[in-house]
Amino acid sequence: MAMIVVGGGGRGAGKTALICGLLRALPESNWTAVKITTHAHRHAETIYEELLAGEATDTSRYLAAGAKCALLVTADEGELGNILEQVFKEHARSGNLIFESNSVLRYVRPQLCFAVATSLTGERKPSFEIVERCADATVALGGHDHVIPGAQIHFHLKSLESISPTMRSWVREKLRDPLP
Repeated sequence: MAMIVVGGGGRGAGKTALICGLLRALPESNWTAVKITTHAHRHAETIYEELLAGEATDTSRYLAAGAKCALLVTADEGELGNILEQVFKEHARSGNLIFESNSVLRYVRPQLCFAVATSLTGERKPSFEIVERCADATVALGGHDHVIPGAQIHFHLKSLESISPTMRSWVREKLRDPLP
């Protein structure tokens, strides 16, 4: 099972767009996409499975981008560990997992972690610190697709919803490597 985490500095950073780009770039990987939030949503369930693809919600966008399953997990920090156990039990055997969350990094060790640092609102979530420590790469919007190599690779993409061929190759290579 492969696991990716996409975290961000704040609302509107592009986390959902990047996940959709990754889903489109890696359609063969049989992804379950999971958005984790502490904010109340219109669903009473702690783990809600989205069934309709579209543009209305982040989870419907995941399905439209190619996720085989899309989940919305609503949990306070103290409950997240137990809820993640349930997600793994019910969904990990059937494919790979991609999470939109900062706090999930307190409970899992993914093969890849992406940091999307920008925020439309200018806010910076305190939980972004763990993403910065764990990130294998940062991703940002740029005028054109390019890569800045270094100790931590920086991908600049023309669109977060469309992964560059270079980034797709890098992700596939990293997912082939076993965990350190």
